[in-house]
Amino acid sequence: MKPIVLETNNLTIGYQNNRKKHVIASNIDLKIPKGQFVALLGKNGIGKSTLLRTITNLQPSLSGEVKINGKNSNLYTQKELATTLSLVLTDRLSLSQLTVFELIALGRQPYTNWIDKLDNHHLKKINWAMEQTEVIRLKNKRYYELSDGQLQRVLIARALAQDTEIIILDEPTAHLDMHHSIKVFSLLKKLVETTQKTVIVSTHEINLAIQTAHNFVLLSEKKVTTGDLDKLINNNAFDSLFSSEFIFFNKKLQQFVLRKF
Repeated sequence: MKPIVLETNNLTIGYQNNRKKHVIASNIDLKIPKGQFVALLGKNGIGKSTLLRTITNLQPSLSGEVKINGKNSNLYTQKELATTLSLVLTDRLSLSQLTVFELIALGRQPYTNWIDKLDNHHLKKINWAMEQTEVIRLKNKRYYELSDGQLQRVLIARALAQDTEIIILDEPTAHLDMHHSIKVFSLLKKLVETTQKTVIVSTHEINLAIQTAHNFVLLSEKKVTTGDLDKLINNNAFDSLFSSEFIFFNKKLQQFVLRKF
């Protein structure tokens, strides 16, 4: 039995403005083991990004708790959290002259600072991250010279250089075509299998996630469902993920398909 690295208990997520609470999802109970590739799935606006932002302490929960390695996430210092968990967002970076190497080297900041030089240990981590993501040939390019697919791999490399136990990605293929989306998911699965890191990814690439992820968190209006593919298929969990006259989940094919008109 693999240890649980991330856990939520009776978690309620949403926003609070002027003392009014806007609940997006509640009663979220997750137990995510070490070394798993977990896909967070749900339709637009259902709360995937809010859940990830809450888990990573970017915004507070409305109630309940998040535990990382058995410790309440609110008890982590900023540095402790940065050496335990890394986050890859879809937002384009502000204009900068940083090279790919310099951008990836930012992943070492939790262990050093701008004044300190990168010693051999840090350089090994950076080079390893570039090797894993196959971006070494890009290391001298400026970030703005990169394609969307290249930039996404560089941001994943930065998270790897940060060397955290958990890597969380919010819509990593949002700006990518099918070919590059498949490359990113293949890369993430390979990283999980070779490093035993835990990777959690929110995505609209439902069928691609179904083919690659080990476990799933499904967000719908009524509830949050977790489990592996077989469990979710047996419980008809995918049937309630989307309420659409255009698509349905085909159990035999294990994917969503268009309805015939």
